[in-house]
Order: sequence, then structure tokens, then C-alpha cells
Amino acid sequence: MSPAADRLTPQDVSFLYLESPTTAMHVGSVAVFAAPEDDEGSVGDWDFGALRELVARRISLVPRYRQKVRPVPGHLANPVWVDDEDFDLAYHVRRSALPRPGSDDQLRELVGRVQSRALDRSRPLWELYLVEGLAPDAAGRARFAVISKVHHAMAAEPGSVDIVSLLLDPTPTPREVPDDGWAPEREPSRAGLVLGAVVDNLRRPTQVLDTMRSEVTDVRAVAGRMLDAAGGVASTLRRTLQTAPPSPLNVPIGEQRRFGMAATDLDDYRRVRRSHGGTVNDAILATVAGAMRIWLLTRGESVTPATTVRALVPVTVRSHDGETPAGALSPLFVDLPVGEASPVVRLHRVSYATKAHQESGQSVAAGAIVSLSGFAPPTIHSAAARLGARMTRRMFNVVVTNVPGPQAAMYAGGAQLLECYPVVPLGRDQALSIGLTSYDGRVFYGLNVDRDAMPDVDVLAQCMEESLAELVETVR
Repeated sequence: MSPAADRLTPQDVSFLYLESPTTAMHVGSVAVFAAPEDDEGSVGDWDFGALRELVARRISLVPRYRQKVRPVPGHLANPVWVDDEDFDLAYHVRRSALPRPGSDDQLRELVGRVQSRALDRSRPLWELYLVEGLAPDAAGRARFAVISKVHHAMAAEPGSVDIVSLLLDPTPTPREVPDDGWAPEREPSRAGLVLGAVVDNLRRPTQVLDTMRSEVTDVRAVAGRMLDAAGGVASTLRRTLQTAPPSPLNVPIGEQRRFGMAATDLDDYRRVRRSHGGTVNDAILATVAGAMRIWLLTRGESVTPATTVRALVPVTVRSHDGETPAGALSPLFVDLPVGEASPVVRLHRVSYATKAHQESGQSVAAGAIVSLSGFAPPTIHSAAARLGARMTRRMFNVVVTNVPGPQAAMYAGGAQLLECYPVVPLGRDQALSIGLTSYDGRVFYGLNVDRDAMPDVDVLAQCMEESLAELVETVR
């Protein structure tokens, strides 16, 4: 296989360039399972060996999990994916345990420490941790957790599947996956990487011309084309790409993380929607707005009726022109009305903002947004990523991602998935990222925060539940 045939896309490689010691670019999850029981009701055989065996069988479904990134000498082209000839499953699937009593607080602390460490770029960019020693749940079921880390360069690929999702089945009986008899292809030599880059650049003359320029010249040369390509975006985003309001969420951050979790019922959001209108996502954003309000007040921060927190909410769009792949993401900026005391008014203001976005035609302009990354040579990606990292803190205060999951129980090797909390990476000067996953009738909040900037992340997690309760109390 030619190295050019499996080259990282501009979008994928941008996540590598965005990474820094304080902004690790991996996404992850915390999945809590109930250990399977045997016919007598005792906990069945589910341990570290079972997890490693399950991963070994399923990894053939996504070959990328046995590949690593190789840079091209001289940055002549984007890096390439190559088979890891020394692939070591034991390195990627790890074992940990909580000390007694195995509380959820201890689990959250472990998650923060695991997610703080960047992935090793000399190996395939993922890790999986089995966490034993978790205390039983309220029903007395034995539990364990699985923590995952997957680099954005892998997770953002079309057709990519999260490593935890790869292990899940809709029934307790695992589906059979045939052995693919994998044998790694030999890694290309430095000369082979250069040759592949030259061949690839010859196929794209504009790319090689841009690549030969210096980084400064690239920025100037590409700036005009960025303006042209952004023409379809400017008219729709001009109103939203304004400076975000000052917030304690936007501060210099370090390398260490904390993690917060909140679990809520999906039916509560549906009841709010039926009573007050809007969508379930509107009810979720209103819940986040109320939680932010309560949390800021507990901190003694100034909260006035005009106080807002700007959230970047990636939304799915579908193009009708054939240029944008179905399911592409468009940025939605929502000023959360945290200064508003009434939960119902907060909901209506959020619904108005999201409805205005849908009616403005911004989603149609997503094709122009996607095209911005297609023409830039490898050197400009690095410059653009650094520029973007400096700009993001001025555009929004917090990222809120909401990804719907299956609404029926799922299993891994017979163990039932009980809870699933996403881990969204922090950007530069972004102290908080909020990820949500709805699963089996519940909505799970994962709060990834800078360790020093937000030592009270558990307070914010509790505020999520209190804010939703405020909304539910208004339902007739």
C-alpha cells in the first residue's frame, strides 16, 4: 500500500497540531457495567482476561486500532497511518482498581488522572482501562468500569467507532466475530515516505506549491483563499462570532484534570418539552444554563439579569447540494441566559435562540465551513491550528456536546452497561467541557475540567440535577 493511500486528512492532522502539554486532544468515556450473574445469581466470570479477549476479537472490525501515525520527513505531506509491527495489546488494555470502599468519588478522581496524560504517539492512539473494586449499586449489583481514551485524529474519521462501542452488543450473548488473521504490513522507510509524499503532491499541484512556501508565506497566501471559502460562512456566523462574555470558565489551564458526573432521566426532559414546547436539546441547554447560574452563585460570582455564558454546541446538518457529507457538524453558538431567575423563561430564551439558528439557513452554509480545511498544505495546518487555539477563547466560554445513544440496554461480554459518561477535551484557556450521552432512558453528563481552575466540579455536577428539578417542578 502506498503511504499516500492512507494519509491523514487535513481535519485529522489538525487535531495533532492542536495538541499541546495543556490541551491533550483525545476523547474518551467512562462506562459503568453490572457484572454478569450465573444461573445461581452469583457474579459470573468477567475479569481483565475477559476484557482483553473481547478486545482482541473485536479489534479486527476497525483496523485503525492496530495502526500508528508516521510523520513525513521535512513535512512534505501529511503524516500517514501504518501498521504497528510491534503491536502490543497488553499495552493498550490496562488494569486498575479502586481502594475500598470503591466509591464514585474515587472513580471520578481516577478518571481525571487517566485523562490528564497524553497518548503515546509512537503507538496506536488509544488506551482502555478496566477499573475493578467499584462498590455495588443501590440494587446490590456488582459493578466495574471501563475508561477509554482515543485520539481525535482517529475518532474524527468517517466510519470510526469508539473502542467501547466496539465491545457492545444488544443482547447478553456476544456476537461472533471471525478471526481476520491479521499480520502487519511492513512500515515504509523514510525514503518511501518521501516518495509517497512527492507522488501525492504531484497529483495535487496546488498543494505542492503551497507546501514549498515558508510558514509565514503560507499564512499570507492562504488568507485570501480562506476569505473566499468563508464567503458562505461569513453571512451566517458574523452575528455569532463575537467576543464571548467574560467568564471564570476562560482562564489559563494546566495539564491536570478533574472529572464530574451527573445522571438524569430522559423522561424529565420530554415532560418539560411537552409542557413548554421546544426540543429535548433545548431542555438540556436550559438545564445547563440553570446549573451554571446556581454554580456561579455558590462561588460568589456577580450574576445580573444580563449575565450570559456562550456555549458552542456542535449540531448535525444535512446538505442537499451533495458537497457536504450527511451528518456533518455545524457550529451553533448559544448565549445561555444564566442571569435569568425563571427556569421557564430560560427555556424559552434557549428555544428562541436555537430556532433562530435553524431558520437562518446557517446549517446550509456548513459545506463552506468544511471546505476550509481541504486546500491547506501540511505546514498551514500547524499555523492555522495555533491561530485557532488562540481565537477560541474569545468566541465562546464552554463546549456542550450532546450525542444520542441507544435507548435499550447494551452488553459487553454479558455485562450490562449501566452508565456512560463522555469525556470531551479542553481547548486552550477553556476550563470546562460538557459532554452528554443519552442511553437507555437516561442522560449522562461528563464534566471534564482543569484541576486547579475548577476544584468544585462536583458542585457543578450537583447543580445539573438541581437545575433539571427546577424545570420539572414547572410542568403541569
